[in-house]
Amino acid sequence: MSNHIFNFNTSYTSLGNSFFELVNPTHVKFPNLLLFNQALAKELGLQVDQSDESNQTLTQILSGNQLAEGSVPMAQAYAGHQFGYFTMLGDGRAILLGEHIAPNQKRYDIQLKGSGPTPYSRRGDGRATLKAMLREYLISEAMHGLGIPTSRSLAVVTTGEKVFREEIQDGAVLTRVMQSHIRVGSFEYANHYLTKEELIAYTNYTLKRHYPYQLESDNQALSLLKEVLIKQVNLIVHWMRVGFIHGVMNTDNMSIAGETFDYGPCAFMNGYDPAKVFSSIDTNGRYAFANQPGIAQWNLSCLANALLPIIDEDQTKAVELAKEVLNIFPNLYTEEYTAMMGSKIGFTKDQLSDEVVELIKALLNWMKENQADYTNTFLQIQSVLIPEGIYTSSFFAEWLLKREELLNKHGSNIAQAQAIMQLQNPLVIPRNHWVEKVLDAVAFTGDLTSFNYFLNALQSPYQLTTNIEIYQAPPENGDGFYATYCGT
Repeated sequence: MSNHIFNFNTSYTSLGNSFFELVNPTHVKFPNLLLFNQALAKELGLQVDQSDESNQTLTQILSGNQLAEGSVPMAQAYAGHQFGYFTMLGDGRAILLGEHIAPNQKRYDIQLKGSGPTPYSRRGDGRATLKAMLREYLISEAMHGLGIPTSRSLAVVTTGEKVFREEIQDGAVLTRVMQSHIRVGSFEYANHYLTKEELIAYTNYTLKRHYPYQLESDNQALSLLKEVLIKQVNLIVHWMRVGFIHGVMNTDNMSIAGETFDYGPCAFMNGYDPAKVFSSIDTNGRYAFANQPGIAQWNLSCLANALLPIIDEDQTKAVELAKEVLNIFPNLYTEEYTAMMGSKIGFTKDQLSDEVVELIKALLNWMKENQADYTNTFLQIQSVLIPEGIYTSSFFAEWLLKREELLNKHGSNIAQAQAIMQLQNPLVIPRNHWVEKVLDAVAFTGDLTSFNYFLNALQSPYQLTTNIEIYQAPPENGDGFYATYCGT
């Protein structure tokens, strides 16, 4: 088999080397292809087959030991605000192999994560642990199954080498697929370290790649800001729909294309708590569940600030124009969030009367007071689960009656509501205790059986599949002291 697996046509190099450093992945000793996403490979139109020779070539390429035909490996430069503080960053343990053109002519970044040091590694080893890469594979594919814009995972290759962190762990390389790795921090980098002309060129490049219909806009920078704002509103509403807590919403982790990525310290909420934090480094709760919309708006203000020099020559006017766009966020988010919450209990957008909004608020208050499971509460309303515990309370019974009255008042009924809810409320999510259980099984025994069973359930989260109920129960003692780590 030849190494013509990807259809590479890398446009990022046209920007000039101020935006990247060419660097090859570091070879690993004993690569082994542990996971390969056949469905994604088919979607991307990759040239792979099932022969032993093909598997060996694929393993060599996805470990970084061999370059695929047309590859221009590079580490991208970017900066960012991390927990509110600005710093220079860049790909410290990831290398972009190239941009793959799929059969539908869509362009995708193909990136190796954990592929060795780069000029941006800052004394790091550029490697990644097996558990961390398995975690990203599992959760990114779960997010895709949930219908949430996300990076995808094509493969995990074990390296046969050890990685030294708090403890010695097995090393691995993940192949990540995204529309692009352009982020808010990319523009902060261009604004802070490069020329105005380079910032203009980067804005034009980004529009051409992601929002080509805005290329003829009178104000490209302002149009880009608005497009990213709309994408982020959509994304955060999705997160809130399923109880997802990203955990590290730094500006370098906000995608210009509106995709979720960097799954290091993320987690899914069990008991409903707006102040819930899982990340061990988020000691002040900056990125708590309920703070995510506000942080998204703050990150967008950082993007606006980076674009100010090219929004208008008159910086006072540029600030005014940027504020006009940023001020769209609160009302748009509230409108979309309310519509989403309405759909989770069976109401369409045009049925969202003040009474329905109050019904939603009453439910959330009750859920907070009782630490009700976020996912299963909506499945109880949907009559998927057998009522027990707090779901047999007088409040919940009265709430359900009030909901039925309002459905009837708006010309709807339970059956119509069920059809709406089935599209919004997953039957299964990557519950933290199950994530840890299946990751440990692979890391400590090498057995992928439980991992694959869980992954299969997560890939079809709205379908009632065999044995799905084992994944539906929250942990017996709640989340307790469960914490997540960057896992690099």
